[in-house]
This record gives sequence, C-alpha cells and structure tokens, in this order.
Amino acid sequence: MSVTENPVNFKDFEIIVQKMCFEVGQEVMKETLEEWDRYIMNSRDKEVYRHVGKKRTTIKTVIGEVEYYRTQYETIDDEGGKSFVFLLDEEMGLTDSGYFSELMREMIVRACCASSYREAARSVSEMTGQTISHTAAWTVVQVAGKQVDGQEKRAAELAAKDKGAGTIETKVLFEEQDGISISLQGKSRKEHGERKEMKVAIAYDGAEKTGTKRYKLTNKVACASFEGVADFAGRKEGVIASIYNVDEIDMRFLNGDGANWIRHSQADETVHFQLDPFHRNRAVTEYVPDLEARATIMEALYSKDTELLLHVIEVEAASTEDEKARENYMKLHSYFKNNQDGLVPYYRRGLDIPEPPEGKEYRRMGAMESNIFTIIGNRMKGGRANWSISGGENLARLLCLKFTGRLADAMDSLGSCVLPERYAEEAIVGMSAAKTPLREGAGYNGFHQALIPSAQKWLKDIAALKPIYTF
Repeated sequence: MSVTENPVNFKDFEIIVQKMCFEVGQEVMKETLEEWDRYIMNSRDKEVYRHVGKKRTTIKTVIGEVEYYRTQYETIDDEGGKSFVFLLDEEMGLTDSGYFSELMREMIVRACCASSYREAARSVSEMTGQTISHTAAWTVVQVAGKQVDGQEKRAAELAAKDKGAGTIETKVLFEEQDGISISLQGKSRKEHGERKEMKVAIAYDGAEKTGTKRYKLTNKVACASFEGVADFAGRKEGVIASIYNVDEIDMRFLNGDGANWIRHSQADETVHFQLDPFHRNRAVTEYVPDLEARATIMEALYSKDTELLLHVIEVEAASTEDEKARENYMKLHSYFKNNQDGLVPYYRRGLDIPEPPEGKEYRRMGAMESNIFTIIGNRMKGGRANWSISGGENLARLLCLKFTGRLADAMDSLGSCVLPERYAEEAIVGMSAAKTPLREGAGYNGFHQALIPSAQKWLKDIAALKPIYTF
C-alpha cells in the first residue's frame, strides 16, 4: 500500500515526523525561555543587577538542542568585586549541573545506570537526535551523585539528632547488609590497592505477594559507599530515617555475614542480628568436605542448640588426623562462635513479633545476595570495569535510587528549573489540541504561532503531501 504519490518507508517517515515535532517544540521552548528572561529583566532589582547585554547559549533537552539568548548582568560579589551572572540560568538551576534540562539529566542518569558511559551516551544521542559525549554523560552522573551524597549526609545529621523526616510507619524493619569487591583505577588503585570493598545496605518493612511463588520487598531503601564503618552506619541510618518514621519502629532484624562493620549496626536491644543463611551454609560446605560430618553439623545447626553445634564441630576437629581439615574445622568454629547470637533465624527464636499489616508478610531474610548483584554488581563489575573511589560512589548512589524506585523523585529534588506560574498556564492553554492552530482574539497569548521555519523545505514538502490510497 502507498499513502503518498511517492512510496515512503514507514521508518524513515516516522523519523521525519519526529524531527518535525522536535523542531516545533524547540521553537516553543526557545520563545518561552526568552520571554522568561525578559520577565526577569523587567522585575529585577536594577540597582543590584546592571544589564550588560545578551549572550547566546544552548541547552540540551529530550527534544534536541534549544538555542536561545539570555541577559547577562553585572553585580557586586560578597568581596566587593565585580561579577557577571545570568539570572535566567540561576532560575533554571543550571549553574551547577551544566546546560542539560532536568528531564535530559534524568534520561542520561538512567542510561548510565544500565550501561557504560560510552554506550549510554550513544543511546541517548540516538533517542534525542543530538550529540552527547561519554564525557558529558560521566559529568552528569558525577554532579548528580555528589548532590545525592549531600542529601544523604544531611539526612544522617538529622537522624543523629532524632529529626528524621520519614513518614512511613512500621513496627518491624528488616535490614540486610553485605560488601562487594570493586576494582579500582588510577590514583584510587595506588592509594587503596587493586580492589576495595563497597558496603551496601538495604532496608524494607516486609514483602507482598506478586505471583504464585513470587514476592516483592515493600518500601525498600538502599545505600552504598566505600567509607568507614561509623560514617557508613550514619549514612544508612540517615537514609532509613528519611523514609521511615523511626520512632514507630519497635523491632529491627539485621541480616549479614558477620563482618565487623555489619555488627556495628547492632546499636541497641531493638536490633536482632541474624547470620545470613547463604553465608552460614556456605561456610559449612567450604570448611567441611566430608558429607557425613557436614550432615551432623547441619543437624546440630537446625536444632537451635548453638552450644551443641560448637561442641559437635570441636569433636569433628579432634577426630580427624588431617591437619588441614582440623584447621578448617576450627575456622568454622571461630566463625560460628563470633556470630553465635545470630545462628538461629529470627523467626525461630520465639520473639513476640507484631503482626504484619494486611496484604504484607514477614518472610525469611536472605535477599542481600540477590540485591547486591542487582543493585551494584550487574553494572559495576561487568566488562572489566574499574572505578575511582569518588566515581564509583557517585554512580552507586544513583544505582541505589534507581533500583528502589526513588530515582525520579531524587532527580526532581536536585533541580530547581520551575517556570513561573503564568508561563506554566500559557503553555497549557497555548498548546492545547483544540487551540493550537488558532489565535485567541486579537491579543498575544504567550506564544507566537508555531510556524515551520522557511529554511526547512523538507518540512513543507511533508505538509504538502496529499494521501493517495492504492491497493
């Protein structure tokens, strides 16, 4: 079938129409920004900001690059010297994040969370019809990651003062923590060695059923960092307190492999530690190759009698003549002895645990092994990737937000590009489907009529096409 006099490949036609829509949108955006700049110019304090001319700039958006003029002002800085500013840039929140729109920044961040910076830059460039370098993509991630770091540090300070802003209420909170080894590069490698452990923590208030045998953790939050024990514990508490009303939490269950930095989170009697079942069972498999001895140890482990378990391991160690096997038995004994309080799973301890809310379940813990790969490992350990300390942390913070469904809200909180109310209203009215082709009355409604640029002859050719249906 042909819909025009000259048959058109639909893919090419779709690309042409997309480009046409993008160019109309760019023109609307250009006019809106320049009108906004004039509004700022007329309403500014003229004694503080002296008009010194207009300069051209470009902002990258999801509909392409928008070129526009904005006014430069001369003012006096805090030290009494002259400085030059663009008030429109400040209103748009572009002073720190570069000339990318908020939606464009979020698109770049999401792409970088899924693939390498180079691949992310390529895919975003293809989707938006412009050129984004991998360096630009990297820069956007670094700026956003540092901003999130600032937010998390402020949340940690508030949590330390019992002033968390979280609103979700729960009587029981589940926490899981683990470390993942990340390859380093450059100065970070020289300072810390080839690899460094990144600490990762998640917290959630239960699980809801999504299928016959499938469950999803609810209200999950996460954080990750290379930092020391105390700083990471504070960051984790800050992230939790920014989402949860911690005053309402009666019981916390902490699941981990027994590392010292994880046990540091066991701050008071409300936190019940549980040795991660995966690491616990793996230790038995690793240190006890003899199947009969392994079965005996596992039977003692599931009896809930931890003293008996330790005794069984000691007996097995004493009964073997193999020095290496004896050494492994004692390593297992030491590991279990140091984590004796966590050997029995929380749900088998006879604790008076509050009933879960309707539609929610308190399931067995042990989701960290899967989550640490999904959140961090899948992106940061593939393709022989190497990271600097700061670069790895910046990306990791964004990965945590993405995989807990909080990235969009976080990115919104980082930007401040908000159109004045009168321009928002004009945009809605001016671009409505019924009124777009019309001029209302004799007045100016905030936008010029969206005309096809005369230089774009191909657009006029498309508009002039008359459909001819042939079968």
